[in-house]
Order: sequence, then C-alpha cells, then structure tokens
Amino acid sequence: MFVGSDTVNEFKSEDGAIHVIERRCKLDVDAPRLLKKIAGVDYVYFVQKNSLNSRERTLHIEAHNETFSNRVIINEHCCYTVHPENEDWTCFEQSASLDIKSFFGFESTVEKIAMKQYTSNIKKGKEIIEYYLRQLEEEGITFVPRWTPPSITPCSETPLSSCKKQAASMAVVIPDAALKEGLSGDALSSPSAPEPVVGTPDDKLDADYIKRYLGDLTPLQESCLIRLRQWLQETHKGKIPKDEHILRFLRARDFNIDKAREIMCQSLTWRKQHQVDYILETWTPPQVLQDYYAGGWHHHDKDGRPLYVLRLGQMDTKGLVRALGEEALLRYVLSINEEGLRRCEENTKVFGRPISSWTCLVDLEGLNMRHLWRPGVKALLRIIEVVEANYPETLGRLLILRAPRVFPVLWTLVSPFIDDNTRRKFLIYAGNDYQGPGGLLDYIDKEIIPDFLSGECMCEVPEGGLVPKSLYRTAEELENEDLKLWTETIYQSASVFKGAPHEILIQIVDASSVITWDFDVCKGDIVFNIYHSKRSPQPAKKDSLGAHSITSPGGNNVQLIDKVWQLGRDYSMVESPLICKEGESVQGSHVTRWPGFYILQWKFHSMPACAASSLPRVDDVLASLQVSSHKCKVMYYTEVIGSEDFRCGRSPHSRCCGRLGVVGGRLQSHAMCRISSGVGFQGCSGDQEGVAWGSFVGTVTPCMSAEGECQRQS
Repeated sequence: MFVGSDTVNEFKSEDGAIHVIERRCKLDVDAPRLLKKIAGVDYVYFVQKNSLNSRERTLHIEAHNETFSNRVIINEHCCYTVHPENEDWTCFEQSASLDIKSFFGFESTVEKIAMKQYTSNIKKGKEIIEYYLRQLEEEGITFVPRWTPPSITPCSETPLSSCKKQAASMAVVIPDAALKEGLSGDALSSPSAPEPVVGTPDDKLDADYIKRYLGDLTPLQESCLIRLRQWLQETHKGKIPKDEHILRFLRARDFNIDKAREIMCQSLTWRKQHQVDYILETWTPPQVLQDYYAGGWHHHDKDGRPLYVLRLGQMDTKGLVRALGEEALLRYVLSINEEGLRRCEENTKVFGRPISSWTCLVDLEGLNMRHLWRPGVKALLRIIEVVEANYPETLGRLLILRAPRVFPVLWTLVSPFIDDNTRRKFLIYAGNDYQGPGGLLDYIDKEIIPDFLSGECMCEVPEGGLVPKSLYRTAEELENEDLKLWTETIYQSASVFKGAPHEILIQIVDASSVITWDFDVCKGDIVFNIYHSKRSPQPAKKDSLGAHSITSPGGNNVQLIDKVWQLGRDYSMVESPLICKEGESVQGSHVTRWPGFYILQWKFHSMPACAASSLPRVDDVLASLQVSSHKCKVMYYTEVIGSEDFRCGRSPHSRCCGRLGVVGGRLQSHAMCRISSGVGFQGCSGDQEGVAWGSFVGTVTPCMSAEGECQRQS
C-alpha cells in the first residue's frame, strides 16, 4: 500500500518536452507481522524515477528498493509508448527482477510474498488507470493537447548562440512508426503535428470493423493481431489469410504470437502444397460418399453459427474406408471444413455480427462395436489431427446425442488427440436427455430440430446405411489411390543440409524464355542461386539416405553441380544470391539470355561470424539451435514460359481473377519479384544485365524492347 512520497530530484527541459522526477516512496507491505518484527521495519522505501518525453510521446518508470538493498535487489521498469499503427492507442510494457541474497532465513517466504504482490499489482493496473481517468473527467479534463515546440524568435532579434539553442530545441524526433506510415516531408517539418485521421471503413484498425467482423477484443489482443498480420504481409508477400482466420490461430495459442505464428506457417504451407484453397472448385466427392456419408449442413443454431449434422451411428465407417481409403475421407472432411468457413462469412453478413465457428450435432444412435474397427478408428484419428492443426477454433459447440454404452470406449481412444480448448465445447447427452432442460432446445430453435430427433424439420442429410461389398477395393488399389491423392500437388518438397544443397536442372532451348519460381522456406534459412552452364551436368545424384536420415518422399535432396566444376569456367552465376529466412514465401522470374542448362539451387545459409567480436551473438546462437542437425526444408514449384507468352502477361495455363494474377495455379498478388535481364514494371529501366525490382499489383505486363528498356504497359 502506498503511504506517501518525497521528491528527491526534478528536471524540466527549457522547451518543456522532457520532465524527469525522482521520488522516495514509502510503502506498507502486506507481510506477516512476525516477518516484519524479525526484519525490524514497519515500512519499506523505494526510489522511483519517472521520465516523460512529450516530444517522443513516451513515459518510462524505473523503480528499485532502498530498504534491505544489501539483502534483496528489486528492479522494475514500466514503459508507455504510442502504438506504431494507431496513434489513439497506448502500448504498455512492464518487467521486473527479484534477487534475494539473504533474508534472515525467510528467503523462500519473501519470494512467495513478492511474487504474489507483483501479480496482484499487475491485475490492479487497469483498475488504477481507469480510476485516475475518471478523476480527470470529474475535473472537466477530457482531452490533453499534444506537446508542441515553442515558437522560434527571429534570428535578427537574438544573438546567434541563442538562435542555435532555440533551433536545437525545435528538433523533432520522428518515431519509426511515422516513417513507416510514409509521412511527407512537409508533415514532418511542421512544428505542430496534425490530429490523427479517424479510421475509414477500409482501415483494419477501425473500431466498427473490429466490432462488426472480429468481435470484442482487448487492446492487447488487437495488437497481437496487427503484429502477426504485419509479419505475414512482410514474409508471405500478399498471400495471407483474412483477419478472422489469423485470430483463430491466435486464440488457439492464447494470443502467444510466436506459437501462433509457428502453427500458422505450417498450416499455410500445408494448404499451398495440397491446393486446399481450391478444393471446393476442383474436387468432386465420389458418388459413394454422396450416397453413404451420413452428414450435411442444416440451417444454423441460436447464435447464428452454421449447423452441421452428422449421423455417425448410421454411417458404415468400415465400408467407407474399404471402398474409398483414408485419404479420400480426409479430403471430404477438408471440403466440409472449407464450406464451413464460407458459411461463417455468409452468416457474418446476414446477422451483422462476427461468426467465426460452427456447431456440430452428432447423433450416435446405432453406434456399435463395428464402428471401433481399427483401420476406421485410425482414419478418424488422422482426420482429427489434420483438422486440429489447420482449422483451430472453428468448432463453436459439439452436441453429442444419444450416446450408447460403447461410446466411452470410443471417447477413450480419441479424446487424447483433441485439444483441451476444443474438448470444453463438447456437450454429451445419453438416451433422450437431450429433450429435457439444458438440452437441444437451449441451442437450436424448435422449428429446425431434425425429424429423426423428434423435430418438425425435414433433414436432407443422407441416412447412411451399409456400403455394398461390391464397392470394396483391394488394399493395393486403395494404397495407389491414397498415394495419388497425397501427391496430387504442383509443389515438390526438398531437404537442404549443410554441405548438401538441393538443385534442379532446367534446359532452355530458346533464348529469352522465362524461368519462374515460387517457393516457401518451411524450416531454417537458405540462400537461393541461379547458375547457367553450356554443358549438361552429370545425372542427378541423390544424397545418401543414411547420411542424413531421410526417410520420407518429402525429404528429397539432389545435387547436380560436380565438385570438380569451377565457377566462372564450367558454370556462371546469373542472379545475385538471395538470402531467404524461415517462413518466407518467395516468387520471382528470370529471363534467360542464352540457351543451355540452368540450375536452381537452394543452399544452407550459415550465420556469418560477428565482425566486431570473436564471440558469437546471442541471436546467431539461438538461430543455429533452431535448425536441428543443420537441416532446412523448402517447398517449390517452377515453370518455364515462352518469351511471347510472358510478354503478353500469360502462360499457356494462366488465368486472371480480379486483381490477382494466377499463373499455373500460383497466386501472385502484391508479390515482390526479382526480374532480371532488363525486364521491369511501370517504366523501370535497366541494361541487359541489370536487375530491376517490381511488384505485381493488378495485372501488370512487363515488356522488353530490342534495347532492353521497359515499356509502360498494363
């Protein structure tokens, strides 16, 4: 408890921008009376230093203990700053350290008391701030104008030294946030900064947008969303999910940005590799699924969530697995989840409030030991694993009805694979309990309860039934079908090791052809190179599986450049090396100058030694630890386009969609691409060997004249 304080030191700058005050504070600690008696004190004293910088709009508070400083060392630092993307927000950071050297044999007790009080003080922080804000409002203060520098006295009326002093006081420190916002020179030189513009409907930070599409978020949660979205924009070059989906990953990891970023990058790579974004348009479920999969969408619940009904007890899981295989079932479930995301967006528009999840109603009547067939349970666990990893926080509620006696056995098998947050959304009813208080009517309107649950609404969900054995397929047929579905992707995966790069060969017959690439760095940091050789390398040598313990098809590693080859004699570099960090998505193209053989290489990136010191930096050490066994992983796609096709902005298989240019199934929107050999965008120019940088915004057509200069076309 704060008792009182005395001002020890105070400083104010001449222009009033900086105010530093140091106080000696008297506190009454809530500690056991016996401990106070042993220590011989009733109060403890802390020294607190507050530094307000109105120019930079920051407040730093530092505090350390004066009492028992030879036995206990306590340091605390608080920092208030302006949010870099929204000037109406205040960011708050707090850190503290406690070092107990000795305390009359009560070291453990003091530590517990300190931690308890520190935790309770943090929880009180918001309450205290709101108390003083209300006090200001009661005094009639609802707005505090920003600090502005004092006016400058003309130099003709003051000595030169005075003018210099005043000019120095006028210097405005521009925060990095202002530079990021792209303020003009006039705005920066103006002594009085303009008031922030109120958010427009397109502004992702606008309060109405957040309330309408995202729901109630704390300032900390909003900040996490902005930071993660900004990181995705910087590394994934425009190919990022919507805010609602980013929020799902943040919620799944309790708004821990690092953990959310990790699982989200893995999910984005998975979606890209298996073309999940296009599954609703490009994949048609087999007729067996349409006839015997007893599940379907059925209106919505009382909260506006889309409602999916699954009659699991009536479904022949063994027959479906025997007739279709595990991968086809998985793909069907993925299409259901994609449809669920689409329906959530529609319901958000219909109901005028954010709806980001759906409700699933599972009827277990008819569930028996047949459903516990081992391959069927294995397929179910696999589906749960994939859905949990890539569709977090999409299940709003799961209603399990008419659970039979065999259900606990199934629940014991699958529950360990279900996330704790998801498990809390399960409501299980045995027999006809769902018809009583707290049952189905609490969550679903009476008018849409399905007829098979004694409701009035006709449900068009298939009734399931036994799959005819004539539709069963052999294990070999199912294995081939599963492999086909699993490898049905335009992307390839490769492993990159220290000393063992991955290389691919592209033969070019016509000069001025265009090599395009699109790759994601899934793990580690790599260096991307492009080489040219007039002669073909030796047949591809796959790296020894035993050497690097590669056990899966996704661990491909091929080396083409012979160790006896010399750079400059046997082959030449045609692009500057490009360092790519883990999580980055890179798209680009190269216009070939000569026919021959081009080698695209992904090479392990070793952290450079620190120039200033022989000791490695902490960041370097941490980065090296993250790349286990010096292994990196990339997922890539390449395509060669004829020069005529490239100049008209299309490949033979390309299609345009609104503002997005899709080439060979690859999304290229707002993507930073490297263009060489004199090809650029919107009037950029370069010589035959220059490198120009541009970005795909809309459908921009690059064109090269005979002299190698870019022409303005779009």
